Amino acid sequence: MSGPTVLITGSTDGIGRAAALEAARRGAMVVVHGRDGARVAAVRREIEALSGAEAQGVIADLASLAEVRRMARELTESLERLDVLINNAGVVSRRRRVSHDGLELTFAVNHLAHFLLTNLLLDLLRESAPARVVTVSSMVHRGARIDFDDLMGEKRYDGYTAYAQSKLANVLFTTELSRRTAETGVTAVSLHPGIIRTKVLHEYFSGGSPVEEGARYVIGPALDARYRDLTGAYFSDGRPEEPDPAGTDPETARRLWDESVRLAGLPDA
Repeated sequence: MSGPTVLITGSTDGIGRAAALEAARRGAMVVVHGRDGARVAAVRREIEALSGAEAQGVIADLASLAEVRRMARELTESLERLDVLINNAGVVSRRRRVSHDGLELTFAVNHLAHFLLTNLLLDLLRESAPARVVTVSSMVHRGARIDFDDLMGEKRYDGYTAYAQSKLANVLFTTELSRRTAETGVTAVSLHPGIIRTKVLHEYFSGGSPVEEGARYVIGPALDARYRDLTGAYFSDGRPEEPDPAGTDPETARRLWDESVRLAGLPDA
């Protein structure tokens, strides 16, 4: 894409920040998102020093559906176009925590906030077509399942299981979104960015590659022309790969979509 406008959630730290810098290097106008205004401003300055181009910023806490709605409204009013939405922000927690809306935090931030944000920005993405939605999942979606009987971990909670469920939800979201946006010019993909040295990884593991490597694996499927017509695809380390079959099950994808509509308070269109 030539000079696209790219929004990256969670772009003040880790892979998101590195991806924002990489997108700017490739000529994109980057919209930086974070919870902290000072950190958003700092990354904007980095981008502007690197590329000489202006970057935009937006502040919102993805643990609040009201904040997500406000963020979407501000972006719809301020952006003339949106070519790429990268749903990157993520959390993991060993103990059960809840969002501002009383929802299990990992599911609320990693899946539901991005589900709501994407739906609220879909009109802008369609108007900007060809456009792309890239959702950062993880290899840990393999072997996970969506526990519809205990989606919020109220009966039994394990931090790693909750994280894996949220990453499977990312893949299922992409599966259903790609079906619903067929023939609109909006394509959707999900990906595993590699085993990258981030705070999320170090909650359970050590080591990992530099964040710059993960950023390249995110920006490649987002911006490289050779991938632009792929929709519903899953990437691992920058290459197309089959996800776990659970991530492409149409019945589960539709059921998760319907439940997410209910939880997010969206009318189902």
